[in-house]
Amino acid sequence: MPARARKPYHHGDLREKLVAAGESALSELPFAEVTLREIARRAGVSHAAPKHHFPTLGHLLAEIAARGFERFVAALAEAADQQPSNAAEARLLAMSRRYIRFAIENPAVYGLMFGASKPSVRTEHLAQAASGAWRQLVEGVWPIVGEARSTAAAALVFSTVHGYAMLRLEGRHPPHMAGPSIEDSMLQMMMNGLTAAYD
Repeated sequence: MPARARKPYHHGDLREKLVAAGESALSELPFAEVTLREIARRAGVSHAAPKHHFPTLGHLLAEIAARGFERFVAALAEAADQQPSNAAEARLLAMSRRYIRFAIENPAVYGLMFGASKPSVRTEHLAQAASGAWRQLVEGVWPIVGEARSTAAAALVFSTVHGYAMLRLEGRHPPHMAGPSIEDSMLQMMMNGLTAAYD
């Protein structure tokens, strides 16, 4: 009898299935319990299958983080572009609000991007995606403070919105700090400080 044709090792796009399964695991399990074996189980493949695309768990987590940065940049750009005013201050405020919303809506991926649960592998894709996010912020403050001060101003904005987002995610803020009025006031004070310092 002729030898049976060998079936494909996997059906569909295994790489995409693994990334989706990895995001699912991150959102549902403590970080220490997210393993390649668990991700493979969720993707419906053998525990060895992920290694065809991701040599280690760190490589898979790096890919998830890189894609998170890309979605993050797109979300902030969309928020800025939806502003009725094209003024740099209005665009930066919109980006800052969307930053916090992205973190709250995507805690697992955000934690991988910026928090304590960082991937152990710094792939080229992750490095490029993270650099793109920083560049977006620098370009957002540049029209307000000028080129020479753009790095310091970007660091100030990042520290403010990231710090607030992490307090929200970790539940370490006083209860009255979580309201939209507090958030808006904080961001407006940040903007006032930027514009006043560099007038």
